[in-house]
Amino acid sequence: MRKLSLAILFFMVAAFSACKKFEYFQTDPNKPTQSTPDLLLTRIEAIAFNEIGTSAALASRQLTYTDGVDANQYYNWLRSGFDNYNNLRQVVKMEEEATRLSQPVYLALAKFFRAYFFMKLTLTFGDIPYSEALKGANEAFAPVYDKQEDIFLHILDDLKAASNQLAADDGDIRGDIIYGGKKEQWRRLINSFSLRILMSLSLKEGSTKLNVRQRFSEIVNNPSKYPLMAGNVDNGQLVFTDLQDNRYPYYNNNNLQTAFYMEETFVNLLKGYKDPRLFRFAQKATRYAALPDNDFNAYGGAKGSATIDENNSRVVAGEVSKIAKRYYNDPVNEPGIAIGYAELQFILAEAVVRGWISGNVDDYYRKGIQASLEFCKIAPADITAYLAQPAIQLVAGRELEGIFNQKYISFFMNSGWQVFYEQRRTGLPVFDVSGSGVLNNKKIPKRWMYPDGELNLNRQHVSDAIARQYPQGDDINGVMWLLIKE
Repeated sequence: MRKLSLAILFFMVAAFSACKKFEYFQTDPNKPTQSTPDLLLTRIEAIAFNEIGTSAALASRQLTYTDGVDANQYYNWLRSGFDNYNNLRQVVKMEEEATRLSQPVYLALAKFFRAYFFMKLTLTFGDIPYSEALKGANEAFAPVYDKQEDIFLHILDDLKAASNQLAADDGDIRGDIIYGGKKEQWRRLINSFSLRILMSLSLKEGSTKLNVRQRFSEIVNNPSKYPLMAGNVDNGQLVFTDLQDNRYPYYNNNNLQTAFYMEETFVNLLKGYKDPRLFRFAQKATRYAALPDNDFNAYGGAKGSATIDENNSRVVAGEVSKIAKRYYNDPVNEPGIAIGYAELQFILAEAVVRGWISGNVDDYYRKGIQASLEFCKIAPADITAYLAQPAIQLVAGRELEGIFNQKYISFFMNSGWQVFYEQRRTGLPVFDVSGSGVLNNKKIPKRWMYPDGELNLNRQHVSDAIARQYPQGDDINGVMWLLIKE
């Protein structure tokens, strides 16, 4: 009788299980399908604001690499990836959770992060999937490619809406590792980022569709509605701590310690300015080890365009400075800036020169330099002496050259590829291509080719995008819409 009861019980359990849908057994109870927007925000911020890397520094003639032919240094890159769409999916998830839990403040921040990641994508390739990029199955198969001009317009409108929404929202921002939930600082960041984007459109100044000058002046001339960063305290930056997975990205990086040296034209620029940031960026060359740390003669660089053999010969001779030890020995080192106050001041200085806003170009220029020097922990007395040098003063008719040189210096080991994009837009400073090591017919590339995956999964739309932008085909020297003067 007992065996019969057990058999009946087993049958009933089996029958009950069979009534459950197949999907039930595909759900792992140990893997949550929901999160909270604050936890997602922390993850998104940690990715978005970690803009430290050597690739842009190699491509922008700030560093050289001596252990092989680096594609960035020698301008031989080909394709890039669509990884930022994975980051955008996290933003979409944050939006979903914010909506589910009725926390609209995170929807405002999501507008910023959408703008941030989409901007990185379009600056890399040109036209990209935008309007259909994150819409269910379409994103896995065949989203259309939007024109770069339309993408810029949508992004600028989203940033404006994000700033206004944060001003009106009284909800708390939790999980914020950048500003600790301070909405006013987020608005300063968003509006400063808008100015960066508008200045990147300087070649489109004549476009009535974009209204670049009007948009720019609307922000600058209405500080109560569109507050801007007021100092380094407002930097959009990721601060590192001496904890597992929270340390400076190159801490204990053997490759950085052994194979990365300063680039010659960058070192010479700093020497020409007698710039104390050189002592923070670099080590003394071994040949001049006996000289004081603050002697500019103790520092040298290798030519980014020269062959590996040429540069290694100079390294062996002790003529070339390595990158400073703090970049690989200090677990905290310095914060990683994504968008900073110094950059904002240089943007405003350029805007005055272009006639977009009124103001004193020299004031903005000097504030930018001071902010960069303070970020690099230069002593106040040395900052005062530096700003007083004749070499630092702007030259009438050549103001942009001085502004771009200082902006270029301020980007060392921060702000991601912005240093390269600024030179791509302006041609300043001039990147050396005279050496025998440069590939790509000694031309500086303008973009990256689309990912292989797009050619396999979305061939028609990517082919259409290539045809309307680049008559010569999907080429690293193709000139995207952004770089064509109107």
